[in-house]
Amino acid sequence: MSDNLNLTEGKIRGTLVKLALPIMGTGFIHMAYNLTDIVWLGRLSTGSVAAAGAAGFFLWFGSSLTMISQVGVGVNVAQSYGKNDIEGVKKYISDGFKLDLFIALIYSALLFIFRHNIIGFFNLRDQQVISMAVDYLTIISLGITFHFLNPIFSVILTSSGNSVTPFKVNTIGLVANIIIDPILIFGLGPIPSLGVKGAALATILSQFIVTLIFVIIGKIYGTMYSHVKLLEKPDIQIIKNIARIGIPPFLQSGLHACINMVITKIVAGFGPVAVAVQSIGAQIESITWMTAEGFASAISAFVGQNYGAKRTDRIKEGYKQGIQILGLLGIFSSFLLIFYSKALFTIFVPDDPAAIKEGINYLKILGMAQFFMSVEIGTTGAFNGLGRTLPPTINGVIFNAARIPAALLLGSTALGLSGVWISLSISSVFKGIVLVTWFNIFLRKLKI
Repeated sequence: MSDNLNLTEGKIRGTLVKLALPIMGTGFIHMAYNLTDIVWLGRLSTGSVAAAGAAGFFLWFGSSLTMISQVGVGVNVAQSYGKNDIEGVKKYISDGFKLDLFIALIYSALLFIFRHNIIGFFNLRDQQVISMAVDYLTIISLGITFHFLNPIFSVILTSSGNSVTPFKVNTIGLVANIIIDPILIFGLGPIPSLGVKGAALATILSQFIVTLIFVIIGKIYGTMYSHVKLLEKPDIQIIKNIARIGIPPFLQSGLHACINMVITKIVAGFGPVAVAVQSIGAQIESITWMTAEGFASAISAFVGQNYGAKRTDRIKEGYKQGIQILGLLGIFSSFLLIFYSKALFTIFVPDDPAAIKEGINYLKILGMAQFFMSVEIGTTGAFNGLGRTLPPTINGVIFNAARIPAALLLGSTALGLSGVWISLSISSVFKGIVLVTWFNIFLRKLKI
C-alpha cells in the first residue's frame, strides 16, 4: 500500500496521468461488467437485453445515490490530506460509510417492495420481457449494498493518491464476472440455465467479491477505512458536510437516470428492439464517459489536495492539462463510434439486422457529441475538487431535462427514432460548452 501520491508536488501532467490511468482502467472495468452481461444476453435474445436494460436503470440510480457519500467523502478526504489533517480524514471516512450503508439499505428495501410497479412504468408491452425485467431487478435489489460500498472504498484510496489498488481489486471482480456470467446465464453441468436471472446474480456475486477483497486489504495493511466503527454515533456536522457536497452530484446523476427512464419509455413506443438498441448503444458509448469519469476523478483528487494546500497555480494548470487530454479522448471516441459503428454493434447482436441497422444510426448520431461530453465530465471533476458541486448540477439538470420535450418533439416528426437520438446528442454538446465556459470564468476569480 505504498502507492499514495502527493498531488501537491511534482510535474502536473505526469502526476495527473499516473493517478488517472488506474482510475480510467477501473472505469473500463465497470463498463466491461455491463458489456459482459449484454454480450451474453444478446446471444440469448434481444428481449433479454431489453429486460436487463430497463431494470438496469435502477442500478444506475443506485450509483447516483452512492455519489452522496462517494463525492462528499472523496472531496473532504482529499482536502484533509492536502491540509495534513489525518484526524479529519478518519472522521469523514467513518461517517461516510455509515451514511452510505443507511442509504443502501433503504434503497434495497424500496426496490424489492415496489419491483413490479417500477418495471410497469416502462410499458414494455411484451409480457416475457416484463417478467425477465422483474426477475433481474429482484436479484439486484437483494445484493445492491455491495454496489454501494465499493465506490466508497475506491474513492478513499484515490483521494489519498492511491488509484492503483482500486484498479487491481476491481480487475479481480471483472474477471470473476466474466467467468461467472456465461455459467449462470447458460448453465454448466449441474448448474441450471438461469438466463437474465443469471446475469443479475453474476453481477451481485462479483461485487461481493470486490467488497470482500477491499475489507481484507484494509485489515492486512491497516488502511484508513479499516478503523471504521459502524456502531458509534455519527458526527452530525460531518454528515452535513458530506451531504452538502455530495447531494448536488446525486441530484444531477439521479435526475439524469430518471430522465433517461422517461426517454426509454418514449423509445419503448417504437418496440422492444428500440429499447435493446438504446441499452446496447449506451454501453458502447460508455467507452467515452467511463474513461472520462475516471480521469475526472483524478482531476477532482488533484484539485482537492491542491485546494487544501492553497496551491492555486497547480489547480489552474492541472485543469488545463487535464481537459486537453480529455478533449483528445473525446475526438478519438467520436472517430470510433462514427466510422466503426457497424463493427461495434454487431459484437452484441450479430443475428438481428433490424437492431444492427438502428444501432449504427444511434452510434453515428451520438458520436458527434463525444468531445463535448468528455470535457464536461472533466470540468465536473474540477468543480467537485473545489467543493463547488452545484454548478455542474445546475448545468446537467437543465440540459438533461430538455431532452424530454426535445425527444417528444423530434421523435414525432419524420425523423422518428433518429429524432430521439439527436435530442440526446444536442444536449451533450450544450452541456459541454456551458460548463467549460462557467468554470473558466470561476477560475479567473478563484482565491483561496
